[in-house]
Amino acid sequence: MTTTENNPIANAALGNTNILALPTFESVEEERLYRKQRLAGALRIFGRLGFGEGVAGHITVRDPEKPDHFWVNPFGLSFRHMRVSDLLLVNHHGEVVHGDLPVNRAAFVIHSAVHQARPDVIAAAHAHSVYGKSFSSLGIPLDPLTQDACVFYEDHHVISEQGGAVVFDVDAGKELAAMFPTGKAAIHQNHGLFTVGQSVEEAAFWFITMERSCQAQLMAMAAGTPKKINHQYATYTREQTGHSLAGWFQFQPLWQEICRTDPELFD
Repeated sequence: MTTTENNPIANAALGNTNILALPTFESVEEERLYRKQRLAGALRIFGRLGFGEGVAGHITVRDPEKPDHFWVNPFGLSFRHMRVSDLLLVNHHGEVVHGDLPVNRAAFVIHSAVHQARPDVIAAAHAHSVYGKSFSSLGIPLDPLTQDACVFYEDHHVISEQGGAVVFDVDAGKELAAMFPTGKAAIHQNHGLFTVGQSVEEAAFWFITMERSCQAQLMAMAAGTPKKINHQYATYTREQTGHSLAGWFQFQPLWQEICRTDPELFD
């Protein structure tokens, strides 16, 4: 990988002179390690932000060599303790091909369906976060009330199918994926938020900022009748701040922090 030093922890924590550039890789093994490190780090960040609830929640990333396989956190292992060595490689049939721990069937059913249906998706994130759950019960889209919320303006879906049910059936997962053909996020009614991206960093950051935008809208609606940003400004803001590179870059401060405080994630 041409944009990193030999010590991944020092590089990640101290920054990089080429911080605005997406990484490039000299081998598939190098790219796989990069994706797994970011996946373990993103899961720890989710745990730190309080997104864990029991055994619910998962982030997945495609394997760079086998695009019909994805890496995912094991079922029942704490977000806050996730290490690179803990991650599972799962195929689209739900079979664990690398790792000894079980996989969450809901993670396989939903994420594999999305990965299969959308070749543009490299990573996907879902957790039972408090504000995402609360907002999802309304069955409405996120409004452009703030600059941050504009990231999702006309770029997310509200899905009512299977709302509130644990999705264990493969066909149910495919039905959900069919309702999410484009865009960076979905609000699954009575369930929560689901975000995707061309990198772990992007998918994770979209989830974090969507959770906070849900919180902001709930607060604004409780206080009164919020005023929406007009279509022209909302569209312009999304085009400036809602693209893949922006999502990847917005994640970098969180990545730097977790590398400094949790270097064992690289184990």
